[in-house]
Amino acid sequence: SLGYQDVLSHQTSPITSYKNIQGWSSDQNKWNEKLYPFWEEGDPKWKDCWKGGRVTAKLDSDSPALVGSNVTFFVSLKFPKCQKEDNDGNIVYERNCTQGPPVFQDQQVYVYNWTEWIDNCGWENCTSNHSHVFPDGRPFPHHPGWRRRNFVYVFHTFGQYHQTTGRSSVRFSVNTANITLGKHTMTVSIYRRGHSAYVPIARANAIYVVTDKIPIFVSMFQKHDRNISDSIFIKDSPITFDVKIHDPSSYLNNSAISYKWNFGDGSGLFVTSSSTTSHTFTLQGNFTLNLTAQAIIPVPCKPVTSTAPLPTSAVMTTASSNSDSSTTVESMEDNPDGGCHIYRNGYYSTGISVVEGILEVNIIQMMSIQMTESQAENSLVDFVVNCQGSLPTDVCTVVSDPTCQVSKSVVCDPVVVTDECLLTIRRAFEEPGTYCINITLRDDTSQALASTLIAVNAGSSSGTTEGVFIFLGLLAVFATIGAFVLYKRYKQYKPIERSAGQAENQEGLTAYFSNFKAIFFPSSTERNPLLKSKPGIV
Repeated sequence: SLGYQDVLSHQTSPITSYKNIQGWSSDQNKWNEKLYPFWEEGDPKWKDCWKGGRVTAKLDSDSPALVGSNVTFFVSLKFPKCQKEDNDGNIVYERNCTQGPPVFQDQQVYVYNWTEWIDNCGWENCTSNHSHVFPDGRPFPHHPGWRRRNFVYVFHTFGQYHQTTGRSSVRFSVNTANITLGKHTMTVSIYRRGHSAYVPIARANAIYVVTDKIPIFVSMFQKHDRNISDSIFIKDSPITFDVKIHDPSSYLNNSAISYKWNFGDGSGLFVTSSSTTSHTFTLQGNFTLNLTAQAIIPVPCKPVTSTAPLPTSAVMTTASSNSDSSTTVESMEDNPDGGCHIYRNGYYSTGISVVEGILEVNIIQMMSIQMTESQAENSLVDFVVNCQGSLPTDVCTVVSDPTCQVSKSVVCDPVVVTDECLLTIRRAFEEPGTYCINITLRDDTSQALASTLIAVNAGSSSGTTEGVFIFLGLLAVFATIGAFVLYKRYKQYKPIERSAGQAENQEGLTAYFSNFKAIFFPSSTERNPLLKSKPGIV
């Protein structure tokens, strides 16, 4: 007669020594081959195990799992085309599917109508026929929805098995406290309900990992970095580091976790209890970032014992423990100030490069341009911008609505700056109104943005308009001088509060600065967006 090991170990090597997994059974138990037939791979019986084609199974897990936590497995069945599971757990043909049999609007065609079978053979009657038992003879759990559970799943790992009933997808968790460290294989065999026996329909396996190191990952973000995935960052700009701990079973929820950082730039060690921190590199070069995360996990205390060292890095401690490192000491005392704990560490290391980049962009002046008769239908504005850090290689301007949410046009042009980062960008506006302007300077690794709101009137070459422009131009000069003085003193503009409605009631050109950003949209509807009519203007 067959045993579970004979049926379930066909894809893995038998294990003779193991610790018991809670709720699991030894694979030395007998397997009822009459009720649950076993077929080798390649057996022609597989071709007829399901109507309409083969069923496939996908087995996944949320590993890696920290030893002591739970690892969860997910199994999903994929039926042949045009077949699906209905609300009652039966397998039916989908309506309006060309490959399946014709389905009329008032008629449902079944692949397997298990509800009808069960109605003809209730729970009590079929139990005597062994229809509601697992391969080892144990009865199915009598769930309220047992009629919809028409599949039997038998999982196998570490010389032990776990069996359950379910629908076309199931999930279950297993505690890893008694599973040795390393990579392991979980296999699953799936059977469907039959008239007199259960029929094998699919098998699947998956690798899962149990570790004594906390699984961690670090994401990095920098404000002016163009590509956060290339590990190249900008000097003199803070980088935000966000630590993610992979703990899907919430095993570490009650643990005290600390993070020890070494940024590799000679700044020393930095220890924090926050998973998010920031650091500014003031030097260019290549650096190796190292992080050690430590969790102090509370565990129930046990009577004092003396044992050999554990095979993992776990250490049991108490507030009054004076033992040496070769013994494990546990205490019955379990209080918030000095209970029993396990220490677990996680490690992360990566290399990064730090280079010069564009750190800041400022719009220091805006000027309206007197137009010729041929340009009278447009309003031209020059934006004078400067930047700090490296020199840009291209400039992009985005024109949006006053809320900076709806883009009207986007234009990007290359620029050549050889000495000082000072550019004049000329923009043409076809229609009067209030606009949000975003100007971005970029190089290969960095970018920086400046934004402003501007109110533009219709273009005109009349003497009245010219006079108004001259008058407002003088005001703009004084405003620019004042703003420049404030900039030199505070290194930052402060926005002038004014509504868009007020700006549109003004004649000529008025503008004010605000500190916000807009999203680029790949569309352009402007005419002559960047004019190059004189040197120094793009």
